[in-house]
Amino acid sequence: MAPQSFFRRSLRLRSVVMAVAATQALSACTMIPKYTRPKPPLASAWPDYAQTGDSLLPKVAADIGWREFFVDPRLQALITIALRENRDLRTSAANIATAQGEYDVQHAGLFPTISATGGPMYQAPSDAAGLSFAPGLDTDKTGTGMARNPFRYYSGGIGFSSYEIDLFGRIRSLTKEAAERALYQQENMRGMVISIVSQVAMAYITWLGDRDTQALAERTLASQQDSLRLTQDKYNHGEENLLTVRQLETQVQQSATLLTDSRRKVEQDENLITLLIGSPIPQNLPDPLPLGKQSVLADLPAGLPSDLLTRRPDIEAAEHDLLASQASIGAARAAFFPRLTLTATDGVSSLQFHKLFTAAATTWGLNPSLQIPLWTWGMNSGNLKVAKATRNAKVATYEKTVQTAFREVADALAARKAYLDEKRQMDDLVSASADAYRLAKLRYETGTDSYLTTLDSQRYYLQAQQSQINVAVAKYQNLVTIYRAMGGGWKENSTTTSDTQPSRVINPTPQKAG
Repeated sequence: MAPQSFFRRSLRLRSVVMAVAATQALSACTMIPKYTRPKPPLASAWPDYAQTGDSLLPKVAADIGWREFFVDPRLQALITIALRENRDLRTSAANIATAQGEYDVQHAGLFPTISATGGPMYQAPSDAAGLSFAPGLDTDKTGTGMARNPFRYYSGGIGFSSYEIDLFGRIRSLTKEAAERALYQQENMRGMVISIVSQVAMAYITWLGDRDTQALAERTLASQQDSLRLTQDKYNHGEENLLTVRQLETQVQQSATLLTDSRRKVEQDENLITLLIGSPIPQNLPDPLPLGKQSVLADLPAGLPSDLLTRRPDIEAAEHDLLASQASIGAARAAFFPRLTLTATDGVSSLQFHKLFTAAATTWGLNPSLQIPLWTWGMNSGNLKVAKATRNAKVATYEKTVQTAFREVADALAARKAYLDEKRQMDDLVSASADAYRLAKLRYETGTDSYLTTLDSQRYYLQAQQSQINVAVAKYQNLVTIYRAMGGGWKENSTTTSDTQPSRVINPTPQKAG
C-alpha cells in the first residue's frame, strides 16, 4: 500500500474518532436529578447517659484496627482464620467482583468498539443476475445457468458499528448506576468484615466466661466433696447427724450439675467458634488471656451521632443504593429523547486480490442513524415512574438505616453505664458473700450454729461468683458491641484520620487476613 494512501486512511479514521470524542465531550451532562443527602433523623448529641467515654483517646472506634483493639493473641489468631476462611466473606468478595465486571461492561459503552474485519467472498451468479458481461467472467454455454469463473470480492478494514453517541447521558447514567452498585457491594463487604470480627470476639468472650464457670464449678465441687467425706466420717463416729450429711450430698449434686452444664456450654461455644472461623480450631493456638484482658481499652469515646454517616458501612451502603436509584432516573429520562448511533469503517476492497493493497482499492463508510421515540405506549413514562418510586423507597430505607444505627449505638452506650455500675456492685457482693461464708463456716466449726447456715452461705457465695462472671462477660461483650456499632473492626491495623474513609474506587479488593 502506498504511504500516501495509508496516511490518508489514518487521517480519516482519526478524524472520525476525534469527532466522536468531541461529541461525547459536548454531551457530558446527564439527566440525573441533583442529589442532596437526606437530612438524617438524628439528634445533635447522644443522651446524657452516653457521655461517659474518654474523649482524650487519640482515635475514634472506626480508626482503631482490630489488632490494636483485641490484644489477646489467641483471639487475634481466630479472627485471622475467620477472615481467611469464612464462606460468607468469600461470597461477598465474589459479589464485588461481579459488580466490578458489570461496571466495566457498562462503562465500555461510552467508547466505540474498534474492530478489524477482512475476508474474501466467492459467488457464482446466474446469467439473469446481469453480471455475465462483467470483465473477467465467462458465461456458461451449456445452459446450466452457472458461470465457469465465480465472482470474487476481497475486502478488509477497521472501524466500529452501532456506537451510540450519548447525547442525553443515558449511558453515563447507567454507568453511574453500575458504579454505585459496585460501591454498595464494597460497603457490604466492609460491614461483613466488621460483623465477622465482632461475632468471633463475642463467641470467644462467651467461651472464656463458660470456662471460668467450669473452673469455678470444679473448685466448688472438689471442696464440697472433701467436706462431705469429712462429715461422713464424723457421722460414722457419731459426731454428726444424718441431716447434715444429706444437706451436703444435695449441695454436691447441685455443683456436679453446674459442672456438667458448664462443660456443655464450653463445647457448644467451641462449635460456634469453629463455624465462625470456617475451619477446625487449631491445636497450636496461643494460650488465652484471662477474661477481661482481651482489650487494653476500657472505654471508647462516643463522638457525634453524625459521625455514623461516614463510619458505618451499612449507612454508606444504603446511600450508595440510593445514589444508584438516583442514576436510574437519569437513564429513564434520557429514554424520552432521540438516540444517535454511528457506524464508521475505513479499509480496502477489490475484485482482484493483488490490487487489494493499492491506493485505488481504498474505501470508507460513515453511517449515522437517528432513532426518535414517537409512541412507546407508556413504556418510557412507566419506567420513569418505577425509577422515581424506587428512589423514594431507597430514601426511606436510608433514613431507617440511620435510625437503626443510632439506636444500636445509644442502646450500647446505655448498657455500658449499667454494666460498669453492675460490675462494681457484683464485686462488692462477692466480697460480702465470701466474708459471710467464712463467718458461717467458723460458727459451725465452733458449734455456735448449724451447718444449714454454712450451706446457704456457700450457695449464695457460689451464685455471686457466677453472676460476677456473667457480668464480666456482658461488660466486655458490650465494649465489642460499641466498637462494632461505631464502625470499628473493618481494618486490621489502626489508621490515621486521613485514612479512615474507604476509597471510592470501582476496584475494591477484600482485606486479606495477616
